[in-house]
Amino acid sequence: MTECTAWEELQRRVIKENLCTYCGACTGMCPYFVPHKGKIIVRDKCGLSRGRCYDFCPRVAVDMERLHELMFGSPYESNDIGLVKDVFIARAASPEIASAGQYGGVVTALGCVALEGGMVDSVVATDSTDTCLPAGRIASTRADLVDCAGSSYVASATVEAFNRGVRENGIRKMAVICTPCQSLALANMRFSETGEQNGMNKLGLVIGLFCTWALSYEGFASYLKDRVSVHDVIKVDIPPPPANTFDVYCKTSGRVSLPLTEVRNFVREACTYCIDMTAEFTDVSVGAAEGIKGWNTVIVRSDSGRELIEKAVKQGVITIKTMPEENLRHLKDASLLKKKRALKNICRKTGSTDDLLYLKNCPPVVRRLLEE
Repeated sequence: MTECTAWEELQRRVIKENLCTYCGACTGMCPYFVPHKGKIIVRDKCGLSRGRCYDFCPRVAVDMERLHELMFGSPYESNDIGLVKDVFIARAASPEIASAGQYGGVVTALGCVALEGGMVDSVVATDSTDTCLPAGRIASTRADLVDCAGSSYVASATVEAFNRGVRENGIRKMAVICTPCQSLALANMRFSETGEQNGMNKLGLVIGLFCTWALSYEGFASYLKDRVSVHDVIKVDIPPPPANTFDVYCKTSGRVSLPLTEVRNFVREACTYCIDMTAEFTDVSVGAAEGIKGWNTVIVRSDSGRELIEKAVKQGVITIKTMPEENLRHLKDASLLKKKRALKNICRKTGSTDDLLYLKNCPPVVRRLLEE
């Protein structure tokens, strides 16, 4: 950092090395970095030798041990799905939310409980109205949040919306609905020396989304436009095996099933280095309940997450059931597999098991996976 400025280091170490997750942590707080069509664009040179953009980036140097200790008060000890206070399956009780949301609609339901119950006054979500180019949106009403329901599978700079929100005087507390890389960025931001300067006291809740990979906007949009009208897309989904399809739902043409093997060609390279499938640095994490249509898997990780779930259950907003042991085993296996695959990709890129790219202080339990 003595010879290069912060933006030059980010360019050299992250953007040019295809490590950028497009989380948005470096944007929305200064005029130099901006998200544009799936890429982070540098508008102008910045003379700071150390800036928030560098401190917040989840692909520069992440100390998972330190972050886990600060966030949860315990060492990082899991080699699969992270810290678990409780795990179960759930679904939204509201037909409106269940039909608009992905799978069981639990993420949208929890956002509404946090918003309407006064835990937060705004929720940062990913607006999937334009499925090919999703973006972060600050939702302040139930209608706004329901409008953001559903998944796009295209990378979004969602944290940029949080950075914009901290500058709004009318916002006191925000919940953020985010993917694993975005939640890792938020953890970095929360415990950074410059976090207070960025208004991290406004971060109230973090609701995580399970994620295996995200698509690059430009390549996928080009591929998709030859098959459907991108502005006709309502939502997308990946049905469980053995379907092996990527289903696109359109207003006029209905469901269009695309070969999943073809769609995978547009997965961002940065995703291949991610060791987190279940958004481990969050208050509560939510994903699909494999093989149980219309239900979500829910992992409670913090006291705040437990409070949110208890409010949702008490109010009848979500219904919960015990998670089948087989489902939990499959989830752990899938998460562990992603960790192993990512670590192999990291070592392949660096050529060394000692250089793990952005993992500054890799937890022993994770590092041991390199020996398996």
